[in-house]
Amino acid sequence: MQPAWLLGCGSVVILTAAFLAPPSGSVPYPEGYRHWVHVKSALIPPGRPSGGFHHIYANDKALLGYQTGRFPDGSVIVYDLLDVTTTAEVTAEASRIHIDVMRKDGTQFPDGGWGFEEFQGDSREPSLAAKARAACQECHSKQKDLDFVFSRFRE
Repeated sequence: MQPAWLLGCGSVVILTAAFLAPPSGSVPYPEGYRHWVHVKSALIPPGRPSGGFHHIYANDKALLGYQTGRFPDGSVIVYDLLDVTTTAEVTAEASRIHIDVMRKDGTQFPDGGWGFEEFQGDSREPSLAAKARAACQECHSKQKDLDFVFSRFRE
């Protein structure tokens, strides 16, 4: 039998871990994603829908998915959208508009295996409503044969 003080400490640790864990069905902010593998970039001119610099990043597990065509659980793909500033000399990145995040977890997200979230600007607070999350799932379902991922890795 364990002393009472040890049981109390264990309960605090368990409660703390549960408090810090993301709620079921959520996709946490991808800390450090700018240090992950850069998959590709695109520029859509300002004034057009979704205009801005688009950068896609993948963690190590997602990189394996790009190589094999099947993304393992734990894969995370980040779509980083930045505004554009243009001068006579250069077109450059401006402020962040938002990041979209896909996280693969077949247990947590049984319908296709991917969870979706969006973070506005530099905020780390999730911003997608359930209806928007369902729209992400519906759109990505068009890529079922490619494990629901639109982007391809650029060597």
